[in-house]
Amino acid sequence: MSSSARLFRYLEAKFCAGLLDDPVLLVRVRPLGRNLLFDCGQIHHLAKRVLKQTQAIFISHAHMDHFMGIDTFIRNVLVSPGTFEIFGPPGLAVKLQHKLAGYDWNLAERFWCSLRVREVHAESIVSWLFPGPKGFPCLYEGEQRREGRIVYRNDYLQVEAVLCDHKIPVVAYCCRERPIFSVDRQRLQHAGLVAGPWLEELKRRFYNGFIDRTPLKVLRRFSDDITPGSEPDAESLYRSICRSVSPASIGYVSDIGFSPENLIRLNPLLKDVFLLIAECAFLSEDIAKARRSYHLCTQDLNRLLDDLRPGYFLPMHLSKTYNGRCQVLYQELQMPPEVSLIQIPEHLLPRPLLPCDFPRLPPKLKSIPGTFH
Repeated sequence: MSSSARLFRYLEAKFCAGLLDDPVLLVRVRPLGRNLLFDCGQIHHLAKRVLKQTQAIFISHAHMDHFMGIDTFIRNVLVSPGTFEIFGPPGLAVKLQHKLAGYDWNLAERFWCSLRVREVHAESIVSWLFPGPKGFPCLYEGEQRREGRIVYRNDYLQVEAVLCDHKIPVVAYCCRERPIFSVDRQRLQHAGLVAGPWLEELKRRFYNGFIDRTPLKVLRRFSDDITPGSEPDAESLYRSICRSVSPASIGYVSDIGFSPENLIRLNPLLKDVFLLIAECAFLSEDIAKARRSYHLCTQDLNRLLDDLRPGYFLPMHLSKTYNGRCQVLYQELQMPPEVSLIQIPEHLLPRPLLPCDFPRLPPKLKSIPGTFH
């Protein structure tokens, strides 16, 4: 894996939790100035402006430590006009409907935000709209067939997803930078082509997915002469002259069982991913607990890393029962030579405030008759 060819161009990944905290991954899309969030457990430590800059949230599953922060999110973005996208497993819309029904929305304003839930099914996306100005009713929008594994895309990235098993459906994600247009000058000359305005047209077709199938006007060199020509297949032409650059990618896997079925689903999604972030709930001594609860242990991660061979690996979501001995996790991980391990602190979230941290109400006054003591 060439590290120079796999550096992020558009994305900046921030893991906003400690090893024992509820996991939350923030991916900054630099050209857009917007964020993607992966999972949404405890997020009260994220600044309001960070949440308001969020374009989409990707929920792995609706266990409390992955989903309860959606209330905090809505509280912070409520008066931000626009629609926020929320992706997750089948049934997520009903769960959000029940959460929102626990509040009164009688003072809804027209400038409130709306939410769109997109449930990831095996072969389709089912969409539901929650319009804030109407008090967040759950409105069915329709079902759309998936384009392979892709569930979300913009000009700079695409997010792919597969369903895995955690005794409930869980979504594993891969966020990939979209391929960039890059021409190899040597290959261009070897093909007898001359750079010119036609390359701009080829670039336009590349970013439009080569939906324009009309012949492309090109410039060819014959001896010392440059002659206009025509190429009937612009897509094949680009493949013959492009520079091979592997887009950087981020894999996110949380709470799955170590089963043959899950491994088969994960392999095409995450093989050779640049950065893999995956749960490791248990040490090898508790492999039986991992099997009963459909979680991964260090032994499972070693096999997974040997198969997937990411560039970097960040383990997360270790069980709180290992508080104080988290270093054992890193000792048990057997990293393949080309895989770099990223270690994170046990906790990143601030500690809870105690009563002694607050001023007394009312403040302590001198001993004067008729005053508080």
